[in-house]
Amino acid sequence: MSDLTKIKMRDWTETKAHSSWQIFKIMAEFVQAFETLAKIGPCISIFGSARTKPGHKYYELTVEIAKRFAEEGFGIITGGGPGIMEAANKGTQAAKGKSVGLNIALPFEQEANPYIDKDKFIDFDYFFVRKVMFTKYAQGFIMMPGGWGTLDEFFEVATLMQTRKFSHIPMICVGSEYWGGLFKWMKEIMQDKESNISPGDLELIKIYDTADEVINYIREFYTHNKLQPNF
Repeated sequence: MSDLTKIKMRDWTETKAHSSWQIFKIMAEFVQAFETLAKIGPCISIFGSARTKPGHKYYELTVEIAKRFAEEGFGIITGGGPGIMEAANKGTQAAKGKSVGLNIALPFEQEANPYIDKDKFIDFDYFFVRKVMFTKYAQGFIMMPGGWGTLDEFFEVATLMQTRKFSHIPMICVGSEYWGGLFKWMKEIMQDKESNISPGDLELIKIYDTADEVINYIREFYTHNKLQPNF
């Protein structure tokens, strides 16, 4: 073994020891989040770009959708930042609903918005813990237009439903103009040409353009399905 390799192995051993203690920090994040969200009841998770500004059509549509879900009695969960997340929390507070923010420190973009209830703000260090909390208590997933982070959450939720790690939960992409090209590619290439997804997988996800369509779909879904944690 070369001297360089010995040095690297020593560093690796020190890192392993540190990693063992990380377990307790991870557990603490889970405990805090479970205890906070379990008290809120059924929620809707809303995802979307941190870069969408007030006045943009998708920002204002998000405000409306969140407001109406809050009026239906759902808590609203967002990533706690600006843009679409801010719009969702803003609409929720306008309806005096339960406004949740799952924040995480990032080198840019992420800064907690002012529309989160103080007792429902949770700050995370670990993305994977945060992602669990987006899904455990959500009774619906609303995907507004967004970037890589939104697509990450989109495919995470789609995979959990496809693999039946939890029961089918309403998942809606808002904005056919934005999402249409992705769905066309998934159907024509992923499904029809390469058979990498099964016929019917895409039917798990709806695409709508209006608040009425979104609210009515989830309202109808829960006339014959239970409200319950997903796992």
